[in-house]
Amino acid sequence: MSSVLSYESLVHAVAGAVGSMTAMTVFFPLDTARLRLQVDEKRKSKTTHMVLLEIIKEEGLLAPYRGWFPVISSLCCSNFVYFYTFNSLKAVWVKGQHSTTGKDLVVGFVAGVVNVLLTTPLWVVNTRLKLQGAKFRNEDIVPTNYSGIIDAFHQIIRDEGILALWNGTFPSLLLVFNPAIQFMFYEGLKRQLLKKRMKLSSLDVFLIGAIAKAIATTVTYPMQTVQSILRFGRHRLNPENRTLGSLRNVLYLLHQRVRRFGIVGLYKALKPAAADVLTAALMFLVYEKLTAATFMVMGLKSTRKH
Repeated sequence: MSSVLSYESLVHAVAGAVGSMTAMTVFFPLDTARLRLQVDEKRKSKTTHMVLLEIIKEEGLLAPYRGWFPVISSLCCSNFVYFYTFNSLKAVWVKGQHSTTGKDLVVGFVAGVVNVLLTTPLWVVNTRLKLQGAKFRNEDIVPTNYSGIIDAFHQIIRDEGILALWNGTFPSLLLVFNPAIQFMFYEGLKRQLLKKRMKLSSLDVFLIGAIAKAIATTVTYPMQTVQSILRFGRHRLNPENRTLGSLRNVLYLLHQRVRRFGIVGLYKALKPAAADVLTAALMFLVYEKLTAATFMVMGLKSTRKH
């Protein structure tokens, strides 16, 4: 129990949350372009900078940062939960010994499930707010009108029921493999490099963070697209597919995507998703530096072995 409720786990959680907020703020416009292409099927795929210029021209200079606060708030909570759970479970299971790739994957998966169940309502709301006021090409999308985070929660519960806050939970649970794979490769690459040197440079951390995220994103990207559509929840789906987030609906959306655009449609907006790779790389860099600095200032040494 002491390993779960430890100061060390708290440091990792805070550092992970701060790292993710910093990275997302820097690359937020790229994430806006990715989300817009995922949800608005009739928007033609273009280069990332062209999509952003189009959004700015049609919706204003600050449009690429629309929904920044709810996204950052959700990201802070989500990464705090994930990093805390991941490091606590790893401390309990590894118990001072060297970890393995298999253990990293299992711990990452369990941490992901806990994170999804606790924070999906935040992500549903921030997806709605981020896309509010967007100029869509797809006439099947129903516009929203929320005044803020609290109002969005209120309207969703009132009009769609409380379970609507967990729209996209099923693909999100499948997508826990994304951070699990990401952390598995990150920790594995980190162990390999630390066998050859005493400490990692900033460039080392940035590169292995980017590589780990690139692998995870490529493997799970089709489900990320479905997750975004379900979280938005404003498409007029046919009457047989009203239960958002069900396996039936996930398969329906995947089939529709392939039928309209072919297999490549499952990877629409993958290019702007490169923002995820850069965001993850910067997040890990800030996380590692902040964690090391905190332990140094407090005169403590991390007990976790990689």
